[in-house]
Amino acid sequence: MTVSVSRVSLVTGGAGFIGFNLCKRLLLQGDHVICVDDMTSGMPQHVDELRRHENFRFLHHDICEPLSLKVDRIFNLACPASPPAYQADPIKTALTSVLGVRNMLELALANDARLLHTSTSEVYGVPLEHPQRESYNGNVKTMGPRACYDEGKRCAETLLHDYHRVRGADVRVVRIFNPYGPGMRADDGRVVSNFVVQALAGEDLTVYGDGSYTRSFCYVDDLVDGILLLMELDGEHPQPVNLGNPHEIAINELAELVLAMTGSRSRIVHLANAVDDPKVRCPDISRATTLLGWRPRVDIADGLRPTIDHFGRAMTAAVETVPEFA
Repeated sequence: MTVSVSRVSLVTGGAGFIGFNLCKRLLLQGDHVICVDDMTSGMPQHVDELRRHENFRFLHHDICEPLSLKVDRIFNLACPASPPAYQADPIKTALTSVLGVRNMLELALANDARLLHTSTSEVYGVPLEHPQRESYNGNVKTMGPRACYDEGKRCAETLLHDYHRVRGADVRVVRIFNPYGPGMRADDGRVVSNFVVQALAGEDLTVYGDGSYTRSFCYVDDLVDGILLLMELDGEHPQPVNLGNPHEIAINELAELVLAMTGSRSRIVHLANAVDDPKVRCPDISRATTLLGWRPRVDIADGLRPTIDHFGRAMTAAVETVPEFA
C-alpha cells in the first residue's frame, strides 16, 4: 500500500496579510504548512485562526537569523510591506530583505527546495515607464524614507538571481502591485485600509496630494492564484513576474467609491504629498498572462465588499472587547 505524503510548505511572514491568505489556501489544498514570523507586523489573530488546522505549525522566528528545517518548498513573504511599518525600523527592513533572503536561499539549497520570493512594484520606484514591464530597470532613490524597502527588495532580487546562476537555486520572483482584501490590519497604513477604516469610523478620508495619483489594486485571492501558479510551474523560471491589476484608479475616485459603498458621510480632505510617492503605478501583466494564463478576476468594487465587511467585523470586535470601568 502506498501512502501519499503531503508537501511541507514554509511560509515566512505567514502571519501577515498576504501570508495569512496564502497559508489558508495551502492548508485547503492539503499541504502541511509551517508559518515563520517574527510578528513585527504579523497578527496574532491570524496565527490563532490557522492553529485550528492540524496541519499548521507556527514558529516565532526572525529570518535574519539562520533556520534549519525540513521543507519541500518555501514562500518568502517576510518583510513589512506598508510604508508606516517598514519605515518604523528601516534598518531592520533592509536587513530582512538581504540577510533574510540569503538565509532562505541557503535553506532552499539544503533541502533542494523551490523558493518563491515576493518582491514588489516598489522596485520600479517613481516610474518613467508606464505601464511597468519587468524589463524596466526602475527609477529608485538609494536614500530617503522609502529606500529601505525599495532598495532592499531590489537587492533581494539580485541575490535570488545570483544564487540561481552560480549555485543552481530553483527560484521564482513575483512583483506585487497594491494588494488589498480581508486580513489587512486596520493600522496597515495603505490607502484601501485607511479609507475603509476612516469611512466606517466617520472620520475624514485623508488623501495625500491632489488625489490624481493612480494605483492598480489587486484583490488578495487573485494574487494568491498567481503565486501558486508560478510556484507549481515546471521548468526553470527565475525571471520576475508582475502580479497586479492593470486597471488604474485615481485615489480621489477610490475615496468616492469607498464612501458610496460604506454609506459614510465622511469628508475627503487633502494633505501634503507623501515623500517620494509615485504618481502612477500600473503593471504590464503580459508575462503573467503568457506564462501562467493568469489575469485578475475581481474588480475593485467586488473586492471592496468583503474588505469592508472584514474591517467592519474587526472594528465591532474591538469595541466589544474594550473593558468597562466603573
